[in-house]
Formats: sequence, C-alpha cells, structure tokens
Amino acid sequence: MITLPHQNIWKLFVIKGSLWFMIIMPVIVLFFQDHGLNLQEIMILQSCYSLALGLMEIPSGYAADILGRRKTLILGCILAFIGFSVFSVSYDFWWFLAAQIFLGLGNSFISGADTAIMYDSLLEVKAEDRFLKYEGRSVSIGNFSEAAAGIIGGFLAAISFRYPAYAQVVVAMITIPFAFSLVEPKTQTKQLKNSWKSIISVVKFSLVESKILRTYIIYSAIMGIGTLMMAWLAQPFLKDIGIGMKNYGVIWALLNILVGIVAFLAYRIDKKIKPLKSLTLIFISSVFGYVLIAQNMNYLGLMILFLFYANRGYATPLLRNYINKHTESNVRATVMSIRSFIIRTTFAIVAPFIGWIADHEGLSSAMMAMSVIIALVGGICLVWFFKNQKETALYH
Repeated sequence: MITLPHQNIWKLFVIKGSLWFMIIMPVIVLFFQDHGLNLQEIMILQSCYSLALGLMEIPSGYAADILGRRKTLILGCILAFIGFSVFSVSYDFWWFLAAQIFLGLGNSFISGADTAIMYDSLLEVKAEDRFLKYEGRSVSIGNFSEAAAGIIGGFLAAISFRYPAYAQVVVAMITIPFAFSLVEPKTQTKQLKNSWKSIISVVKFSLVESKILRTYIIYSAIMGIGTLMMAWLAQPFLKDIGIGMKNYGVIWALLNILVGIVAFLAYRIDKKIKPLKSLTLIFISSVFGYVLIAQNMNYLGLMILFLFYANRGYATPLLRNYINKHTESNVRATVMSIRSFIIRTTFAIVAPFIGWIADHEGLSSAMMAMSVIIALVGGICLVWFFKNQKETALYH
C-alpha cells in the first residue's frame, strides 16, 4: 500500500481524474459540426471559454490565496457541473456559449488553486521536494483518465453525440463531494491584504520585478498555448487523414496514455537532464512538431502527433515545478493563475485567427502559423535562459 505524505494528495488525484474524464472531448469538434458550426465558430466558442477563464484567472487565484484553496476548488467544481449540465441540453451556438462561460468560470477557480493546495500540503509536512513527483502523477492520472474516457466517448458518439454529453454531467458531479472533503493546508507565509492593490503587486512582482519568474511564466504559457491549440486541431487532422469515428476514442486514449506515462516519469527524467537542455528539448519538440505535422498530413503526421503529446507530458509538470520553485506560498495560487491567464487570454485572441486560416487556407497552413507563434515567443525566452544560465541551473 502506497503511503502519501498528506491526506489531500489522494483527494486531489480523484478530483483531477474526474475533471479529466472528458468523455465528450474526443469528438467535441465533430459534435459542434453536427450542430452546424464551422471551425471558425468552434474556435470562437473556445475563445469565449478561454476569455471567461482568463479574465477570472488572477482574481480567482487571489481568492484562493485569501479565502483558501479549498473554498475556491469547491466553487469551481460546482460551476463546472452547471456548465456541463447546460452543455448537455444545448443545440445552438448561443446555448453552447452560455455553457462555455460557466465552464470557463468554473475552471478558473480550479486552475492554480489545485496546484497551490498540493504544493502547500507537501510544504506543511516538509515534503515539498516531492512536488514534481506528485504533480507528475497528477498530470499522469488526468491523462490516463482522459484516455479511458476517450474510448468510452468514441463508442457512445458512434450511437449518438448526445450520450457523451449526458455522461459528462454525471462525471462532473463526482468532483463536488471530494472538493468539500479537502483540508486547507496550515503552512502559509505572511497573509496578503484583501485588496486589488495586493493583486497588482503580485502581478508586478511576477511579470516585472522577478525576471526569472516572468520568463518561466511566459515560456510555460506559450508551450501551454501550443498544446491547447493542438488538442483542437487534432480532431480535424484525424478527419482529414480518414480516421473512422470509432477509432477517434482509441487514438485519443493512446495519446493521453502516452502523456500520462511521460508525466509519471518526468521527475526521473528531470534528474538526468539539466534544466537548459530540458527547456531546449521542449522548445524544439513544440515548434517542429507543428511543422512536421503540417508537412505530413498523413499517417506519418499521426506518428509525429504522438511525439508532440509525449513532449506535453514532460513539459507540463516540469515547467510548473520551475515556477513553484521561484514562488512564495502566500502568492502561489495567484502566480499559477497569472500563467493560466496568459494562456487563456492569448488563446482567445489567437484561436479565431487559426480557425479562419484552417477554414480558408487549410489545416496545414493553420499549423504552420502556430509553429511561427511558438518559435517567436518561445525563442525569445530560450535566449534569456541561455544568457542567464546560473539562475536557470539552480536545481542541478
């Protein structure tokens, strides 16, 4: 029997697994298209979701630091349940939009608070050095969960697109009692004052005063945008290369199993590779992943897609760990939310543009456009890392 250092850890694993048990996700683009939406309209919906999430990211992260991570997680789980409930009975763009807003708000209260409560739970029992290990396991559990859900979703969608949507409501309900059962960690540094001025001071420190934290946040954000966009372009890609409906769930499952395995091993890989090499590997895999898939809209491109997802499994827990290493406990949720805010607001701006390119110029052109965006922003960050090697090599 595995003994965890804090009772919150296994409950967070359950919440993570439930939140990522996305039965609808493997076919969601086809679901929207079945209701008459084109790819640009689908991307607009995702932009609105990201905007709702992004605009609340920093306030919700700050709320987690002030009111407690447990309370904000509870609120987030309830709002997510409402969002999926609305989604399951929606049939047109505007009702889907309402559902996306509820889901965006819900996930904003979950995002940042879940990572913060895990790190501080470990800090409370002086086991914070094991954060990467457990964060990797959390990401792994999420992706294994999404893999299992993908298989179910593919088969349910083959019968009716509505069945995955209904099942998603039941899954969302599971998170609520576990969120209520969490215990607020006692470990805190000086308490923040409840004011917008305090929020601004945290944002200023994260994005202006601390150069290394700013660079890690921006670098992590652009890689997050890349993986998020790929999740929405992958389904049209599978459709273009002739993958059958029932196989969508299987492929989605395999992709997420791969992410889960790599995330599970991330802390071991990190011990053998220096931070600069890891950061460079993540950059190259992200940029050239898009380029190579764009140039190979066939089964070879599908193989490259698997490599892209493997990179996601390594990058996600690793970059979160780097950010946490440079963040104090009392502002941890807010700082993690700043990262998510950048991801979501940038995605909200970029997604309709990428959707328009895909509709008018083709999916290959849309992927090439994403590779350029990642190369420009990620490249600037990578240059800074190399110029400041002493700071980036603190952990090895």
